[in-house]
Amino acid sequence: MREIYLDNSATTRTAEPAARAVYDMLVSCYGNPSSLHRKGLEAENRIAEARRSLARLLDCDPQELVFTSGGTEANNLAILGAAEARCRRGRRVVTTAFEHSSIDAAASHLEKSGWEVVRVKPDRMGHIDPQEVAAAVDSQTVLVSCMCVNNEVGTVLPIGQIVREVRRKNPHTLIHCDCVQALGKLPLSMRRLDLDLATVSAHKIYGPKGSGALFVRRGVRILPRQLGGSQEKKLRPGTEAAALIAGFGVAAQLACEHLKEDAARIADLNQELRCRLLSMPQVVINSPADALPAVLNISVPGWRSETMMHFLEERGISVSSGSACSKGAKSHVLSAMGLDPSLIDSALRVSFGRYNTKEDVEDFVLALQDAICTLAHR
Repeated sequence: MREIYLDNSATTRTAEPAARAVYDMLVSCYGNPSSLHRKGLEAENRIAEARRSLARLLDCDPQELVFTSGGTEANNLAILGAAEARCRRGRRVVTTAFEHSSIDAAASHLEKSGWEVVRVKPDRMGHIDPQEVAAAVDSQTVLVSCMCVNNEVGTVLPIGQIVREVRRKNPHTLIHCDCVQALGKLPLSMRRLDLDLATVSAHKIYGPKGSGALFVRRGVRILPRQLGGSQEKKLRPGTEAAALIAGFGVAAQLACEHLKEDAARIADLNQELRCRLLSMPQVVINSPADALPAVLNISVPGWRSETMMHFLEERGISVSSGSACSKGAKSHVLSAMGLDPSLIDSALRVSFGRYNTKEDVEDFVLALQDAICTLAHR
């Protein structure tokens, strides 16, 4: 049976050059980057090389990047580290109602500690109004956190406009952006976006799991969430995962080289699937027309997501019902958008990547049609 992987927003297949870099570090360049001998220096140099590669992809200074274990840790470091560093200025945080669970959980943690958290809701198509974000900012707001691309429906938030509006309202407010789903899919420039903090992750761009990074703009102060060493400017102490970081660097370099090519091919796949689905009256498309093409969220009302997913999996097709971190729980993203419960309960997320083909789209459509017909007669 041919494997058809359409869950690239959950994770991606590690690119072979990135995997080889990880293996080489584990068996050849295995020194501790903090050690003063040759092996340590070799590992330190590989980390520096990876930092430069990621900085090119993000258009920032390499020294503005802090490596972490992934997007979740980076998001927690940004939210909680910024809040703790700025608590004397105020105790108000503004975010959106459909952020990744690592942002929402960190914000909820602050709420339990007495902070005020304002969650701006998206409209029915998953759009966020920059004016509403700015309206929620006051003199006590120390942080605004908005994702760049929603991980379930693919909405691209107007981050540039949000930053300008927030700066105008309160120039002292720090602005964080979760760019995990945007990295390698959209051109990102930390310089042009004028962000203070931004989160990225390796395994969304064909790199290894277990490596991420937080962009911290020069001059911005946040406090660490763990203590014990001087690595990563003391913001993420502990021996660096040099092998995974090296793999991240190679994946970042590949993303720089393939960004335009990947984006064009994925846009074609998305358009092909949308056109095919529009001819199927049983299917509802939940993603807006201007969503990132890598993500297409659909519903087949009348059949629960899990039932449809299992049917597709039996035919070698991997999709999801939403964020992998939710582990099948009801989507808070679709709920925040105000969708009907029948659409939420039957939602499927199809997410494209570098290795997908038009044949994958064709096989998915045929399997979905088969599922609708078969399940209807059970």
